[in-house]
Amino acid sequence: MALKPEPTAPFHSVQYVLRVLETVSRHTGGCTDAQIARETGLPTGHLAPLLAMLLREGYVERVSDGAYVIGDSLVLLGSGASRQQALEAKLQDTLAEIRDSVGAAVYLSRYVDGEVRITQYADSPHAPKVNEYVDFRSAAHASALGKCLLTQLDRNGRRDHLARHRITRFTSRTITSEKLLFSKLDSQPPTVPVLDLQEYAVGTVCAAVPLTAGSAVGCLALSLPIEHAHRLRSAADKLNRKAAPVVLSLAL
Repeated sequence: MALKPEPTAPFHSVQYVLRVLETVSRHTGGCTDAQIARETGLPTGHLAPLLAMLLREGYVERVSDGAYVIGDSLVLLGSGASRQQALEAKLQDTLAEIRDSVGAAVYLSRYVDGEVRITQYADSPHAPKVNEYVDFRSAAHASALGKCLLTQLDRNGRRDHLARHRITRFTSRTITSEKLLFSKLDSQPPTVPVLDLQEYAVGTVCAAVPLTAGSAVGCLALSLPIEHAHRLRSAADKLNRKAAPVVLSLAL
């Protein structure tokens, strides 16, 4: 599978979060925010929101003198054979929090062995998941999560996928031209959510944002019934802001 070159990472990318965690882990007795800033080179203005997110997710804890130590979530994710189970549980909790925050069903999707796979999702009676009337593996050209994954492949990777999963019209809005599809994928800004406005299913709108963790291709997506379409862009922006803990869990 061929990947597109990664865009320049934002300053608050997961690499900086990992640097903070590495610094804290070196100081078993605790590390102050001033020490972390000095050893990582991060300005305190950027460091403060990172530490707040790490505290919220349980990756670090504050001890009585205000110093930071490694938290239980990081300990569990590093515990050998139980790591995968702990990771899935951590991700499921995070997805449930995002679902409640954005008011929509949310999905974690990966591109594995040339196929679109939804590895985990969180829905509820008030945030129902989309009716998968066509397997998402065959609908990458039409679904937000599928298009988001395809944006992360180069042209040869996309052509290989579409050679195995032919472009099919699902609704009147489905893109059926490979040239037009590739043009839209190429013009998609990496920091802007990918949208599906009833391209996969009439009555459903979706959004997806990429999850860049090493060489893995993944995305975080949401779906809303058409009567809530007016909330799609605000929900998608919030989804984008909430993606950092998911990326971090995948990167650890």
